[in-house]
Amino acid sequence: MYKMTRNTVNIMKVIIMAREQEFITVKGARENNLKNIDIKIPRGQFVVMTGLSGSGKSSLAFDTIYAEGQRRYVESLSAYARQFLGNMDKPDVDAIEGLSPAISIDQKTTSRNPRSTVGTVTEIYDYLRLLYARVGKPVCPTHGIEIQSQTVDQMVDRLLEFEERTKMQILSPVISGKKGTHAKVFEQLKKDGYVRVRVDGEMYDLDEEFDLNKNKKHSIEVIVDRVIIKKGTQSRLYDSIETALKLGHGKVIVDVIGQEDIIFSEHFSCTHCDFSVGELEPRMFSFNSPFGACDTCNGLGFKKKISIDLLIPDDSKSIREGAIRGLEKPETYYRKQLESTADHYDIDLTVPVKDMKKNDLAIILYGSKEPIYFKFESERGMKHEKVAYYEGVINNYERRYHETTSNMMRDWLENLMADESCSTCKGARLSKESLSVYVGEKNISEYTELSVAHALEYINGLDLSKKDKHIAHMIIKEIDERLSFLVNVGLGYLTLDRTAGTLSGGEAQRIRLATQIGSRLTGVLYVLDEPSIGLHQRDNDKLINTLKSMRDLGNTLIVVEHDEDTMMASDHIIDIGPGAGIHGGQVIAEGTPDEIKRHDTSLTGKYLSGKRFIPIPEKRSNGNGKYLEVRGAKENNLKNINAKFPLGKLNVVTGVSGSGKSTLVNEILYKGIKSKLYRTKAKPGKHKEIKGIEQIEKVIDIDQSPIGRTPRSNPATYTGVFDHIRDLFAQTNEAKVRGYQKGRFSFNVKGGRCEACSGDGVNKIEMHFLPDVYVPCEVCHGKRYNRETLEVKYKGKTIADVLGMTVENALEFFEKIPKIKRRLQTIFDVGLGYIKLGQSATTLSGGEAQRVKLASELHKRITDQTLYILDEPTTGLHIDDIRRLMIVLQSIVSQGATVVIIEHNLDVIKLADHIIDLGPEGGDGGGQIIAKGTPEEIAKVKESYTGYYIKKVLERDQARK
Repeated sequence: MYKMTRNTVNIMKVIIMAREQEFITVKGARENNLKNIDIKIPRGQFVVMTGLSGSGKSSLAFDTIYAEGQRRYVESLSAYARQFLGNMDKPDVDAIEGLSPAISIDQKTTSRNPRSTVGTVTEIYDYLRLLYARVGKPVCPTHGIEIQSQTVDQMVDRLLEFEERTKMQILSPVISGKKGTHAKVFEQLKKDGYVRVRVDGEMYDLDEEFDLNKNKKHSIEVIVDRVIIKKGTQSRLYDSIETALKLGHGKVIVDVIGQEDIIFSEHFSCTHCDFSVGELEPRMFSFNSPFGACDTCNGLGFKKKISIDLLIPDDSKSIREGAIRGLEKPETYYRKQLESTADHYDIDLTVPVKDMKKNDLAIILYGSKEPIYFKFESERGMKHEKVAYYEGVINNYERRYHETTSNMMRDWLENLMADESCSTCKGARLSKESLSVYVGEKNISEYTELSVAHALEYINGLDLSKKDKHIAHMIIKEIDERLSFLVNVGLGYLTLDRTAGTLSGGEAQRIRLATQIGSRLTGVLYVLDEPSIGLHQRDNDKLINTLKSMRDLGNTLIVVEHDEDTMMASDHIIDIGPGAGIHGGQVIAEGTPDEIKRHDTSLTGKYLSGKRFIPIPEKRSNGNGKYLEVRGAKENNLKNINAKFPLGKLNVVTGVSGSGKSTLVNEILYKGIKSKLYRTKAKPGKHKEIKGIEQIEKVIDIDQSPIGRTPRSNPATYTGVFDHIRDLFAQTNEAKVRGYQKGRFSFNVKGGRCEACSGDGVNKIEMHFLPDVYVPCEVCHGKRYNRETLEVKYKGKTIADVLGMTVENALEFFEKIPKIKRRLQTIFDVGLGYIKLGQSATTLSGGEAQRVKLASELHKRITDQTLYILDEPTTGLHIDDIRRLMIVLQSIVSQGATVVIIEHNLDVIKLADHIIDLGPEGGDGGGQIIAKGTPEEIAKVKESYTGYYIKKVLERDQARK
């Protein structure tokens, strides 16, 4: 009996252990705002973590679970390997069990290196290089014929195909298209025993006298042998061709008498010209290698050039009036040179630049073609007298840019420069030889210009020979799989040559997701951060199916997400809350989507079940009757469209991914208005004109770029509220007695800050092969200020205490100070009440940074001549956060301002006063306006994918009322 009981206990232990392995068990998680939580996450399932922005989702998913998985992996490496890896701090958690190897796929954009493209990031370009090296066919760019290398055997076999008694001459081209009399060549050929030559197509005996024009190009071919095709001539042909090849440097011409000239080459060179291609190898097709890169731009595809628009921002001015930047002062050396040149060519410098003759302006900008006599006295009293060519303003500036050792001068000149397509490779990045190699009808650059969807179609439609098909089979299979993965995650519109730095966070994340699918790993923990960002509702199903396929391989997926469709498709939801910041950090509900819907305390559940929702406005804004109109937009994939943006309204630009939304709004509308209003360096995309700019006095772009790149940047300094707080501390009695000014309370300058940590509050300790450790400053204990500064208090709080307050607490603390309260209120209103005033900018998400920027604009004067532009402001926002954000944006519109939003979120689209829907597809299939008008009008357009989905939302919300 005892033995049986012991066996039963052992069996029960095994069962319990097996069950425990079905979960990732987290005990005592306290990272950031997490409240010592315990949770079991089912393994092998598609798990969504959701909750309000700042509730602690990312702290649990990334900062705790993923961070611990990474730390354990690094600890398994040798001490030598660990010294090359970054910081791997242990998260603040008691224990995590059942953890698999972890891979994070977050929104951090891929490399900003201009050499990094969609093709290189996905490794598709590596396979393409191999494909072109193995089955590519070189084609002469001048004559359009295929370049082939042939052996002597192949040449002989080709000639033996002619009928018997065919007469032919074997010629060796010793001179091809070179100037000169070439007397020594004729003399040497005669010494070598040759009798006849063909000069410029005419036959001559070498005994004749040659009188060639030395200034003309000539071609000389010596006749090596005369042959009649018959049995037994094979050996003679072989010897003659071999001799001719040696004499002609690998090239031979066979004159089939009365028929044709056949040119053979034992190298990869054109038989009609000297264009040659070396041995085909993968590195020849790499723009990152000197063997393949264009020599002019070194594989970048562009060069920095002085832009005339930036050099002469106002062409209504004359040069005398200072139209050219840098030459405004008449006393300068270069200005005097310019004026001497103008006198020489009789150029009127008092005429507005726009009215100058093209040739006159060209001389001023690009220099003289003849030497000029310069005589003048410079501003320093130095006399100049010389005869020289005038360099030209643009040539002068570009030369100085490359030669100067002054960073200040280089920065100034850079402000006058723009990236221009390389004049040699026309942006293709590769050398002429590399671009002459074709697979099918396209060279490698032309292939990468295709969208992913078209590239997939092209690669599968290649008509290869039986031999090439056998060679390329495995390469094409790899390319096909990777392209298919990109299509399946909604990126079929991207081109393979698109630089990685221009990708949005969502696009970069889905590219990495596609790469992981290709690896087909099993038993891995994937942690993803809002993969649905930037994805139209139409493409969401593709993404969800992709995530499910990764789960079905035996992987665990933890997805931080707010998208309703993604949540409903998941196996398990974990709702973190109840609020944000200090009010969050707890598990409010967990279970299947249906269980979350029924949960009483889950805010997410209430929105999923329809108990709470964002209502459609009773009345939409009528605007002020005026418009901004972009006419003739042609940038990227835009099809010469005209787009009207009614002023005084909430405009939403939508459409499937890659349809041209960002190009229209960011590249043309924003940059076009900005360049007109502020004379900036930003060059707008191709368009005819923007009408109505005179009705705008201020344009504000609120994007998701960081508010600062150092820990010193924080919400208090960015929004300007810290200036007022420092003013307040400087006005306290204690500060006045001590003689402290406002600057005393800045941690960026000497005086009031702690000098032991230079105001950082922490010191970095380098641990060599162990992770660097950041420890609170031993002098100020993380408070950033010295003792004397911290003795000044306002209402019992030091300046350091204020920086440590949340926006919500600070709002209450400064309730009686209107100018501080007003700025804090705007931060609170955009849903950031949980962040700390002194929180490092580097710890803010893209969505949080965007809302800090919005808050910093809200306290400024809003007029009917202000234009706000936002690109996907719902990134990282819970449905309830979106509700609060839209209240703020609608209040801006109610004050007469105009708001333009790029968005896919249906809760935002349904609140729009005016929608511009682009499409119908992405990439080449997009760039057209499919529908425009109110949400109700869009819903009636059958061709609109947005209309299809918004119709469902409108009907659902009407039923909920």
